[in-house]
Amino acid sequence: MMDNSLLDNHVLWASFIAWAIAQVSKTVYELFKQRKLVVSRLVSSGGMPSSHSALVTALATATGRVAGVGSTAFAITVVLASIVMYDAAGVRRAVSIQARILNQMIDEVFTGRPLAEKRLRELIGHTPIQVFVGALLGIVVGLVITR
Repeated sequence: MMDNSLLDNHVLWASFIAWAIAQVSKTVYELFKQRKLVVSRLVSSGGMPSSHSALVTALATATGRVAGVGSTAFAITVVLASIVMYDAAGVRRAVSIQARILNQMIDEVFTGRPLAEKRLRELIGHTPIQVFVGALLGIVVGLVITR
């Protein structure tokens, strides 16, 4: 008889633990890089490692371990992970670059004059290495949690 308790769902636990480890790692990484603690990094997107990649690869890895790599569930999670990681390194990265350029243009045009508009968030997407490191983290967590 299988236990259907949410607390016993190792696939779900693996996903969220990978996400949490990535978010804490991102915060610690920024602490060493910028020499200041930015608590908002615990819940923000972008940066090293990609928490989105960690979450979806842990989901796929744990699903493969629990349901089998030949299962429909595993196929769905691999497709989902591929889309999320492509988006993180592709579309969202492009948005980050555009935001940085627009912010530079605003700074140049309005130098010395305060703007009422809010600056665009520049740290939205990920570099391929950030996605790769996040994916590795997710795979490791998925393997460890579903042993």
